[in-house]
Amino acid sequence: MTKLRLNLACWNYDRTRALADRSVQPEGIDLNYLELPVEETFFRMLRYREFEIAELSLSSYTMSLFTEQQPFIAIPVFPSRFFRHSCIYVSTAANIRTPKDLIGKRIGTPEYQMTAPVWIRGILSEHYDVPIDAVTYHTGGEEEPGRLEKMPLHLPSHIKVQPIGTTQTLARMLADGEIDALHTARMPSTFSLQGGAVRRLFPNYRDVEQEYFRKTRIFPIMHTVAIRRDVYEQNRWIARSLYKAFVEAQRRTYEDLYETAALKAMLPWLTSHVEETRGLMGEDFWAYGIESNRAALATFLRYHHEQGLSKRLLQPEELFAPETMLSFKI
Repeated sequence: MTKLRLNLACWNYDRTRALADRSVQPEGIDLNYLELPVEETFFRMLRYREFEIAELSLSSYTMSLFTEQQPFIAIPVFPSRFFRHSCIYVSTAANIRTPKDLIGKRIGTPEYQMTAPVWIRGILSEHYDVPIDAVTYHTGGEEEPGRLEKMPLHLPSHIKVQPIGTTQTLARMLADGEIDALHTARMPSTFSLQGGAVRRLFPNYRDVEQEYFRKTRIFPIMHTVAIRRDVYEQNRWIARSLYKAFVEAQRRTYEDLYETAALKAMLPWLTSHVEETRGLMGEDFWAYGIESNRAALATFLRYHHEQGLSKRLLQPEELFAPETMLSFKI
């Protein structure tokens, strides 16, 4: 029987490598794995719908559900997760010492609708009393001029967002003190561990992020996997087939991370790191599926709505193909 030929655009992750090297193959699918950086994948999928399946920003995907076409349907697989306290950078000239010092300041962010800043703004508001509308957001390229929002914004008037100049970059503006802070996913080129014009708001971010997890049990989700809706509607079985394959690829990575005969990643104390992570977060610390991620998804959707990006508050079940929510029992 001929398999269905589908293209998947996704970055090079340990948890998806078995799909890329074809040692795990989705049932009934001939999967062509296109290894692309996330910015390129998001741009091409959102702008041109180039791929049948793609890693996608959770925020952009959520916004797409409010468009007339609803071009994508996701499966509850999360190739990127990240604690984002480490991703708040401040200008040393701004004299920002605590989160509350951000109030009234100029905050750079590559795109207001990016998933990482959605989490950062939500965490700052909920846990540090920095209201969403207490700052002015400046959007544009972090390292290259001319970056635009991938999704059109229709924000309430009390949220202030304005683009930077056509020749400016956020990384340079932060170092020069033209903005006071930066919410981002990528470390800016103007940051240095040796000190300088740019530093982290939370220098001890690992301790802060671990305490955040102890308090909330949330490991923030950044990306999901989206299927083009026209492809899904013609072959609804592919949602479950893909989900199972992603889970199996991830299972193999869990095993590799705890292999002691020879280290499979270039971290000298990898075994200790895995044991510490399991002690804090449990065996399935990078969980897929809805139930294991209900709190994280519900929190993200609440933040998304509060920040003017969702027209109404969505529930986690509204994000994913129904075929991936339940399974057969024997």
